[in-house]
Amino acid sequence: MDNKEIKSSKRNSFKLRFFFFPLTFATMLKKIRKAIFPIAGLGSRFLPATKVIPKEMLIILDKPILEWAVIEAAKSGIEEMIFVTSSKKSSIIEHFDRTKPLEDLLKKKKKKDQLISIQSQNLLGNFTYVIQDEPKGLGHAVWCARRFIDHNENFAVILPDDIILSKTPVLKQLINISEKTNGGSVLALEKVPKKEVFKYGVIDPKEKIKNFYSVKNLVEKPKPEKAPSSLTVVGRYVLNYKIFNELNKKKKGYGNEIQLTDSLKTLIKKPGLFGLEFEGSRFDCGSKLGFVEANINFGLKDKTINNNLKKILRSL
Repeated sequence: MDNKEIKSSKRNSFKLRFFFFPLTFATMLKKIRKAIFPIAGLGSRFLPATKVIPKEMLIILDKPILEWAVIEAAKSGIEEMIFVTSSKKSSIIEHFDRTKPLEDLLKKKKKKDQLISIQSQNLLGNFTYVIQDEPKGLGHAVWCARRFIDHNENFAVILPDDIILSKTPVLKQLINISEKTNGGSVLALEKVPKKEVFKYGVIDPKEKIKNFYSVKNLVEKPKPEKAPSSLTVVGRYVLNYKIFNELNKKKKGYGNEIQLTDSLKTLIKKPGLFGLEFEGSRFDCGSKLGFVEANINFGLKDKTINNNLKKILRSL
């Protein structure tokens, strides 16, 4: 929907609803302090590397994909990291656990920078691990973490495949909007070419103010000619706890899986579903091209290697 198509009176009405909800209900909601990370997938696009190494542990510059997502969450005020994972991914637990023998060795060798880098992992938050026995869709993965989310507690969902470089963490951008909408759910949106919408969930926007949208409907991986817009949902969500009312029904949708998109539709009327075209650059690290692109971009921002990396790129 083009912004010019919205009449002034309607735009003002939306602005009031969007930013000035009564505080009586808002104060009942807890601060958003928990994030669910669905990471039980097989990572088949990176075989044979992911036969032994979880896809989430593949390295972007000097940290695993998952750690970059956890850092974003921590910078956004998240304190509880809930990993919905597979029993075969024990290396993830080991990575975020404290390794005292290694710390002692680094102290002995006076490798201060390296010591700080591994100790900082333990300061990112508290970690909880939930086993998803069988991948049954994103909705099912979120449902697996239900007992760790309290009543009246909104929460975040982060898909680590999407690494996003931004001045303000994307999750923080979403949390800021959610807190202004009296507990509304907020989706990270990215506009893509129409021919690519079949890869994503797509919103049908109702109203728009700058890069904020109210959502009228959602469609999971539509054909380009049937897509309601080019605004796609990417791997960051802030969700109202009431979504579990629908996820508990375990209804199967697209691909015969329990889709998060289907349950999101139940939040449209109350307490509201919104989208934000975030500020930042996204890299799809679930694809080989996106993975390489992320490494290049992170390398260019690293002061210790950026000049030499630029020379290498220019020589190609």
